[in-house]
Amino acid sequence: MILALDVGNTNIVLGCLTEEQVCFTSRLSTDRNKTVSEYAVLIQDICRLYQVHPQQIRGGIISSVVPEISEVLQEAVRHLTGKMPLLVGPDLLPYLAVEMDNPKQLGSDLRVDAIAAIQEYPPPILIIDMGTATTVSVIDAQKRYLGGMIIPGVRLALDALSNQTSQLPHISLDKPERLIGKNTVECMASGSVYGNAAMLDGIIERMEETVGKPLCVVATGGIAQTIIPFCKKKILYDDLLLLKGLRILYQKNETG
Repeated sequence: MILALDVGNTNIVLGCLTEEQVCFTSRLSTDRNKTVSEYAVLIQDICRLYQVHPQQIRGGIISSVVPEISEVLQEAVRHLTGKMPLLVGPDLLPYLAVEMDNPKQLGSDLRVDAIAAIQEYPPPILIIDMGTATTVSVIDAQKRYLGGMIIPGVRLALDALSNQTSQLPHISLDKPERLIGKNTVECMASGSVYGNAAMLDGIIERMEETVGKPLCVVATGGIAQTIIPFCKKKILYDDLLLLKGLRILYQKNETG
């Protein structure tokens, strides 16, 4: 069993995985002020909740877009399991052909998503990862990472709307009752959900025109399950995509 951590700007997704399955997943708030010991206790408590003992964990791997806590989490996992986890970087196996101006700028989360998608789905592939930011990644028929988009995330944009306007409240991101809102909260919910769904439909259409072929579209990230039911384009939802990618990376580097 391995311990995998996906460190985002808002949340840390933690999972324990075997070669065949994901045993459990859980979420922690990303806190740049927590110490090694504090993170070690949190991770240990979550493992105990799912009846996983640290001695059962043979290794770990971390994907992080928050560099200032990457080493803290590495040490926390080492302290808990006695093993230093791998940290995803551009030199970690397996090799991914990145057709960008500076391949090293590609975020570890996008790199891991791409590695998992290439193994799980037929190329060419469009990956939509909806977290603090919404990212779009394009993989061509030769399994090369061509590039993509970075868009303000759904929750981020909604909070900015509330924070920057005097009369708009903070609302939860729920399924809108109808397309045409009849009050302020309904209008904000409809705008956020249907607006982002329409944006994704438009992006998929334009990407397929650019690539010149139909794309297998895969969405991941917690917010995606709220948005994609309202899209007109066919989108596959895979909430475990990044954890699957971390397992692939760990297995490849464990065996060399």
